[in-house]
Amino acid sequence: MAFQDRSLTCVDCGQQFVFTAGEQEFYEQKGFMNEPKRCKGCKAVRKGTGGHGGPRQEYEVVCSACGQQTSVPFKPILDKPVFCKPCFVAKRSATA
Repeated sequence: MAFQDRSLTCVDCGQQFVFTAGEQEFYEQKGFMNEPKRCKGCKAVRKGTGGHGGPRQEYEVVCSACGQQTSVPFKPILDKPVFCKPCFVAKRSATA
C-alpha cells in the first residue's frame, strides 16, 4: 500500500501537523490502529509532565537506608521502606 503525507489537527493546540508516509508505514508495521492525535510539540509537553496533563506529584520522605531527606513520585505506605535513588539502585543491584 502506498502511503501519502496527511494533514491532521492536534487535539491540544488545534494546529495542523503532517502525518508522514513514513510514520504511517511505521504505524502499520507496529499494528497501531489509531493515528496520532497530537503534534510533536504537544506530545513532548504531555510526555514531559508524566502523561497526565499536569506536573508529577512528589512526596518528601526520609530514606530508610541512609536517613537522607529525598522525594519520591508515589505516596509512601507507612509500613514499607522508602529509599533515595542511590540506595534504591544499590539495593536493586545487590539483589540482581
